[in-house]
Amino acid sequence: RKQAPEYSTSSSDEEFESKPSLTPKAKRAIRNRRKLEKETKQLIKQEELKRLHKAQAVQRQLEELEERQRALEKFGVELERELRGEADSGTKDENQMLHEWFELVMEKNKLMRYESELLIIAQELELEDHQSRLEQKLREKMAIDDSLKDEMDLNEEDEI
Repeated sequence: RKQAPEYSTSSSDEEFESKPSLTPKAKRAIRNRRKLEKETKQLIKQEELKRLHKAQAVQRQLEELEERQRALEKFGVELERELRGEADSGTKDENQMLHEWFELVMEKNKLMRYESELLIIAQELELEDHQSRLEQKLREKMAIDDSLKDEMDLNEEDEI
């Protein structure tokens, strides 16, 4: 009979066969743990994709917001020139122009508040992503048996 090579394959059934001392209960526990790990990885990946899509949406909204602010700024410059008498105001009276100017200022303030909210959301997404990466790193560190860790590994795990 040929001897089995020293390396192992990724098949879990072969792993179980090579360890005849494992009871069926232990095999089930290992399968359940692997299944749970796989499901956890899938959930993490789904959460990352959700955050990515949300970040992309926030980025698009920020770009649209910037365009709207530029348009308002351009309109505001023209309106201020008309108010100062530097440009031809046509049929507009001063009260109407002042009203437009105040509405323009209110709209600009509203856009600035919205931009602040979007930036907070973007920062929150970055923090969530950072937390997820730290949690994954901690899980990887904790999966290693404590007897195999040196002091530096233990300190790093504590720091995480």
